Amino acid sequence: MSDTLRLSWSAPADRWEAAVPLGNGRIGAMAFGGAAGRYALNDATVWSGAPDGPAAALRDVLAGGAGPARLAEVRAALDAGDVRTAERLLMSFEGPYSQEYLPLADLSVAIEGAAPASPARELDLDEGVLTEALRVPGGTVVRRSWVSVPAQSLIVELTSDVAFAASLSLTSPLWSAPDGLGLDVEIPVDGAPLHETSVEPPLRYAEAGADFDAFAAVAVALDTDGSVDAAPARATVRGAHRLLIALSTSSRAEFWWADADGEWRTASREAIRDRARQRVDAAARRAPSALLAEHVADRRRHARARFAIGGRREGVWDVDRDILHGDDAQLRATVIAEYGAYLLASSSRAGGPPANLQGIWNDQLRPAWSSNYTININTQMNYWAAPALGLDDAFEPLLALVEHLSRTGADVARELYGARGWVAHHNSDLWGWSLPVGGGHGAPSWAIWMMGGVWLTHSVWDAYEFGGDVDLLRSRIWPVMRGAVEFCLDWLVPGADGTLRTSPSTSPENSFIAADGENTALGLTAASDLFLIRALFERALTAIAVLGVDDPLTDEIDRALAALAPVGIGADGRLREWSAEVVESEPLHRHLSPLIGLHPLDVLTRERDPELFEAGVRLLDARGNGAMGWSWAWKILMRARIGDGDAAAALLGEALAPFDGDATRHGPVDGSEWGGLLPNLFSTHPPFQIDGNLGFPAGIAELLVQSHGGVVRLLPALPAAWTDGDAQGLGARTGLVVDLAWRDGLLAAATVRSIRGDDRVISVAYGDRRIALRVPAGGAVEVPLDGLVDASALAIGAHDAR
Repeated sequence: MSDTLRLSWSAPADRWEAAVPLGNGRIGAMAFGGAAGRYALNDATVWSGAPDGPAAALRDVLAGGAGPARLAEVRAALDAGDVRTAERLLMSFEGPYSQEYLPLADLSVAIEGAAPASPARELDLDEGVLTEALRVPGGTVVRRSWVSVPAQSLIVELTSDVAFAASLSLTSPLWSAPDGLGLDVEIPVDGAPLHETSVEPPLRYAEAGADFDAFAAVAVALDTDGSVDAAPARATVRGAHRLLIALSTSSRAEFWWADADGEWRTASREAIRDRARQRVDAAARRAPSALLAEHVADRRRHARARFAIGGRREGVWDVDRDILHGDDAQLRATVIAEYGAYLLASSSRAGGPPANLQGIWNDQLRPAWSSNYTININTQMNYWAAPALGLDDAFEPLLALVEHLSRTGADVARELYGARGWVAHHNSDLWGWSLPVGGGHGAPSWAIWMMGGVWLTHSVWDAYEFGGDVDLLRSRIWPVMRGAVEFCLDWLVPGADGTLRTSPSTSPENSFIAADGENTALGLTAASDLFLIRALFERALTAIAVLGVDDPLTDEIDRALAALAPVGIGADGRLREWSAEVVESEPLHRHLSPLIGLHPLDVLTRERDPELFEAGVRLLDARGNGAMGWSWAWKILMRARIGDGDAAAALLGEALAPFDGDATRHGPVDGSEWGGLLPNLFSTHPPFQIDGNLGFPAGIAELLVQSHGGVVRLLPALPAAWTDGDAQGLGARTGLVVDLAWRDGLLAAATVRSIRGDDRVISVAYGDRRIALRVPAGGAVEVPLDGLVDASALAIGAHDAR
């Protein structure tokens, strides 16, 4: 695959949803193109709020009466069947809302007398470079743009065979003041979600002398052979044949994220400005070719997986003609998988915060759902593709966030619930928000959920399972996992029958009909709780065995596993979402929380419990088809797990249809109005959320390779319409990488490589056949297709991590 995959647009963007996303995990830029050359800029550390916000909110909640004693009252009310009293009491556990991810600035690089050529914009997904050709009198200006990890800057390079003139301007939607060619920016210290319409002002800035100086800086540097006339936050360049623009950012929050125990609070504004200036000054002194080569090498080093479904990948594909309105479903699948990998690598890199609801791209001062970390599905989905595609560097920020949550969440677990370990709920933010949100009036269906941290722990466990790095498990993953285990051990309470249950319990974000005939979400022991806790306990025992430690939690875990309540099956044969037999308020609910044991966990399998597995499939069938991007992606992954590739492909086809509605209008959350793809291929609800884009490649990879349950399965759910194709670099548990090819719907070749330093015997399955293979340390082995045998003839348990 020597060529690259490029996407093209025939015209500049006329709105944000048509702009091209560029990013290095910290700096995001939406490039509009055209003569005006607008770049809508973000910095991943620019959030409202302050580091002390979570602790202050916890103090206020405790002062309002929440705590272990009130939790006992809640549980007593639920045991008595008094759900309304339980709801009322639980409202006191709600803090305010998590903070908002905000836009930072706008850069305009306008070219005098220019008109776009065709194509107007071309994005190279492999190299992360946007190229434009603009006609000017007598010649052409080529503008190339990329956001570099090594240079920590947005680079805009203009070259021409004739002299041209360009004007630069820098503005911000936040309070700002010019600083030479850059900006000083004041960041709000509190922001209310868009749905809280009564809050005034919705964004609040710090008062003079406040403890936390919420400050950010934008710096710009130029190198050109033309003349420069500079003014505050703007410049005009004339008579140029070449122009290099470097833009970087810094913030106090960037200092804090890098070292929360360091001297971020006392760092001067000048120190923050200097960090941004030093980056751009260093970039502007270098040759553009060197900056580009460094950037491309970095992108290629962190992009392992490649898809060629239908045999086509490289080349230039017109987004409107070939993808949004084309008739090649295999090409669309290839492009959307590659685009998702591009977006994840662009919005999440080691050293910065993780991708939020919109990755790192947001132009709204009050974005939908605060563009925060929604940890009852959306943040987790952002990272499902990372281990499957080998994007290890992209995965690291999620682990860093979970480590931070384990610290703030330890105070919440102890003070609010009287529990060991740590807890997180429905929402979080840069500052590690771990309280319930809702301000005392949030619906329990989403505000009251104590399993957010547990689910995130499973997400970081993936980093170990796919990579097999025992040192990473010991130093970073096991400490947060152990804390989550402690919380679950203390959160479980015995029921009347002696089994352990969770109380109170909700199933995100669903409701049922209570005894009084009204909706409620509050009950006892949702199925998702049981799956999350069972899988956590089992994985903890695996970790203890792998690490070879003598941990006193082992006996506690063993006892709790033996007493854990089972997931039930309803009278209609479907897996029960709640422990009780109830009537659902929304039978087609977009969340698939009761099936979390099927995916992303692997505790709901045909081999483990055939009856419960079939009940889960019946529930999946009953939930129907699409709704919005992330729900489609999750259903695709579920269908892949049960081996239904054709249904998965149909869901993908629905999700990749062009959205022709108003992308700025917020559609109903019940999924009654379907989303689709925007002109820049962002997946919309509406509005835009990136979890769909990042979930699609995870689903496509799962159709081609699965590795849960100790077996590497090749083409486990290949759609019939995907007749031919190749995939390279797909991750498999533990520390394995798979390359495969198929022709006429049949496996044609496969190679399994090891990225670990030990030989292993693994089990590889294709259809109903299986073979044992020895994979050498750091080496590869071709799968001998004619050597596969009947599964019944093989008595081997594969992966050594199990």
